[in-house]
Amino acid sequence: MNILNDNTCGWINDLDIRTKINVLKKNINCEWLIIGAGYTGLSAARKLGELHSDQQIIIVDAQLAGEGASSRNSGYLVDTTLNDGFTSNKELDNYKKKTDIYKLGIESVEKFIKEYQVDCDWNECGKFFASSKQEDKKILENFSNTLLKLGFEHNLLSSKELRRRLGTNFYNIALYTKGGILLHPGKLVRAMIDTLPENVNLYENSLLLDWKKKNDAVICKFINGSIKTKKIIFATNAFLKSLGIKSNYNFPITLTASMTRPLSDEEFLSLGKPKEWGVLPVRPMGATIRMTKNRRILIRNTAEVYNPYQMSKTELNKRSLKQKIGIKKRFPELPDDIIQSSWSGIVSRTRNSSQIFEKIDENIFAAGCYNGSGIGVGILFGEQIAIKACNENTNEIRTIEARNKPTWLPPDPILSLGVRARLIYERLKARSEI
Repeated sequence: MNILNDNTCGWINDLDIRTKINVLKKNINCEWLIIGAGYTGLSAARKLGELHSDQQIIIVDAQLAGEGASSRNSGYLVDTTLNDGFTSNKELDNYKKKTDIYKLGIESVEKFIKEYQVDCDWNECGKFFASSKQEDKKILENFSNTLLKLGFEHNLLSSKELRRRLGTNFYNIALYTKGGILLHPGKLVRAMIDTLPENVNLYENSLLLDWKKKNDAVICKFINGSIKTKKIIFATNAFLKSLGIKSNYNFPITLTASMTRPLSDEEFLSLGKPKEWGVLPVRPMGATIRMTKNRRILIRNTAEVYNPYQMSKTELNKRSLKQKIGIKKRFPELPDDIIQSSWSGIVSRTRNSSQIFEKIDENIFAAGCYNGSGIGVGILFGEQIAIKACNENTNEIRTIEARNKPTWLPPDPILSLGVRARLIYERLKARSEI
C-alpha cells in the first residue's frame, strides 16, 4: 500500500507545519511497538509511557502522525448515534452498551484536555439529527423513545426553530441531543503528539511492509529499517484489514468532505448569525454539516468503497461538486466559489457497528474500527488496550468487553459487492439529503 501526505484538509491546514519529523532508517529492538499514530496509537503510547517510564516505547506511522482519519473527521465527540453502521440497534441493552462506551470516551478526552490545557475549540453545544423530509419524524420519534428510556436529554424541533438555530430553511424536522460536543480534530490530535512522554519515540513516513511473530518477539520490516519488539499494539483502524488483523471482521470506507472559507460579516448576518452547530443525517447516506467556531461550513455527503490509500485530484473534485450542491441547497444566498478545501479520509466499519478491542496473541494486541465515532472511542480504546497489554484490568475494560463483538464478514469479492450494493441503496433513500 502507498499512503500519501497532502495539503487538502482544512483542519490540518489550520495548524502550524511540524518540522521535527523522524523517519525510521535503522534496525531497533524495543519493549513496546505501536503501529499507527492517530488517536488510538497516541493514546496507547501516552499510557504506556506513564506505566513504563523506564522502558523504550516506539510508535510508527506510514504518514505524518495524526494526519490520517484523526484530523480528517467532522469533529463530533458523540454521546449517542442514530446511524452508526448498516444495522439498527433494536435491543435497548445493546444500545446502552454503546452509549456507555461513548460516555467513557468523552471522559477520556475531557481528562486529557484539562490535564494538558489543550485548546481544541471544545464546545458542549450538543448536536442535531435533522432531515428535510417530514416523514422522517417517525424515525426521530422512535429514537426519542430510546433516548428517553436511557435518560438522555433531548427534544424534537420543527422547521421554524431550526431556521432560527441553523440559519437554513432546508430542514423540516430534527432531534436535538444535549450531550454532544464539537471540537477541532486537528488541534486535538496535534496536542496528543506534542505532549508524548519523553520515553516515547515517534517515527513518521515509515511504511510497515511486513510483520511476523518469531519465538517470543514480533519482527516488523519497514522500507528502511526493522523493529524487533517484545509486545506490539496495532492501532491502524481502517488499515487493520490490510495488515492481516481481524481481516474478516472489518472493512474500509472512503469519505470525502469540503469546508468553506470563513463567512464574511454580511454572509453570516444573512444566516441570522447562528451559534456554532452540528447536524448529523437521519438517513445513513445523508449529509453531515457543521457551522464551525470561525464561521466556516463543513459538509460530508459521500461514502464509497474506494481504493483506501489515495484519491486523485480529479476524483476529489467530482465529489467536491456534490458538496457544493449540498451547501447551495441549504444556503442558496452564499456564493458558488465559497469552498476553500476538500479532502478524503478513511473510516473503518464492522458488520454490526461494534469495535475491535482484543488480544490477538500472547504479545499482539489490536484496537480499532470505530464506525465513524472515533474521537472519543479511539482515545479510550488506545489507553485501555495499553493497560490490557500490561496484563491489567479496569472498569473501563470490563465495559468495553461487555459490548457485542464484531461479527464475521464474507471475503472479497462478495464483501465489496455487498457493501457497494448497500451504499447504492442507502444513497437512493437519502438522495434528497445530500
